[in-house]
Amino acid sequence: MDKEKIDEIYRENAAMIYKYLCGLTQDSGLAEELTQETFFQAMKGIDKFRGDCKISVWLCGIAKRSRHKTAPLDDTIPSTENVESKSLDNLEKIEIFRLMHNLDDVTREVMYLRLAGELQFSEIAAILGKTENWARVTYYRGKQKIMKGMREWN
Repeated sequence: MDKEKIDEIYRENAAMIYKYLCGLTQDSGLAEELTQETFFQAMKGIDKFRGDCKISVWLCGIAKRSRHKTAPLDDTIPSTENVESKSLDNLEKIEIFRLMHNLDDVTREVMYLRLAGELQFSEIAAILGKTENWARVTYYRGKQKIMKGMREWN
């Protein structure tokens, strides 16, 4: 594959992969490192891409595996150093992510893929090896739990 095509793949997908990994790791620095690792692994194995799904779906699968391979040894609570400096407008956003963090792993991953990764339900299904309907139902149930938590928060 030529350099121009590789650059195009990176430009079109890097932001989405980064957002996805930010959602999974809750750590922007780690997400940045994992994004680079994802594209490094993707370019090493580009000949394994069969084209039976969107390249973004394939990249999310690599990102998910990269995250597990390079998980930090110290799984501490994400840094809250910037929370105090955030405006009141962000409190609701923070509460939504807190509520998402309390969801079961599978539902939380579906929510991150949909909201942070901006993926279609068919792409989410392909990444997780499930049906599109399963992805829709899982997302809907997660959204209902978050909405209920937001009502209790207000």
